[in-house]
Amino acid sequence: MAETLVVVSKVKKMAKEAGMRTGADAIEKLSQMVADKVKAGMEKAKASGKKTVQASDLD
Repeated sequence: MAETLVVVSKVKKMAKEAGMRTGADAIEKLSQMVADKVKAGMEKAKASGKKTVQASDLD
């Protein structure tokens, strides 16, 4: 995936506050997880006849 869908600085800050570091591959994986979740939510919304993805579609 070429596009980053997470706020890298926020993820790195969260990890740093826990005494950890964040590898580039972790950011790529998180972005892919977000993309997959959003795509699944869109499909669920579409199957329900909606054009708006809501929180319940992301479960």
